[in-house]
Amino acid sequence: MRISASNLGCIRGDREVFSGVNLSVSSGEVLAVVGPNGAGKSSLLRIIAGLVRMTLGQLRLDGGDPELTIPEQAHYVGHQDALKPSLSVTENLSFWARYLGTDRIAVTDALEAVGLAAIRDLPAGYLSAGQRRRLSLARLVAVRRPIWLLDEAASALDVAAQARLIELMRAHLAGGGLILAATHAPLGLDDARELRLGGV
Repeated sequence: MRISASNLGCIRGDREVFSGVNLSVSSGEVLAVVGPNGAGKSSLLRIIAGLVRMTLGQLRLDGGDPELTIPEQAHYVGHQDALKPSLSVTENLSFWARYLGTDRIAVTDALEAVGLAAIRDLPAGYLSAGQRRRLSLARLVAVRRPIWLLDEAASALDVAAQARLIELMRAHLAGGGLILAATHAPLGLDDARELRLGGV
């Protein structure tokens, strides 16, 4: 599987966020999107996720399921953690698992993988920022999708949780997945290539 883009451009309001962006990332590879605030890192990921309209250029997927679009084969983890405070940790993840298509066993395994199994019955409204982020990341494990679009995925995570995330990313890549990650900090993956936005 490979995602490639040529001459991508994005305009938000009356401002050109970026233009002329070219990229290619294949199964087993990770591409770190770096640059200063406002350079368009989040916008680029949101274009690939189908959440922002592409102003210019072409986006292509080679391989994967020919019946599905890129967004249908991708997980997008953005800045906001999509959780309902009144639902428990398990109920929140179970909702996403049902919506995206998996079973309860996968939910249990996913909570173990992100270190939240011990508080599975706690309402999400009581979670810390780091725990909320880990619950959002649990979707990556509960529902297998080959493309991970991660926007500052390590935000609010402590050192131990960051190490868990690195291991999840390594396992995903080893299984043939691909990752595009917008980040200000090193991903902790030695073979990560970089795409620099904003003239950095």
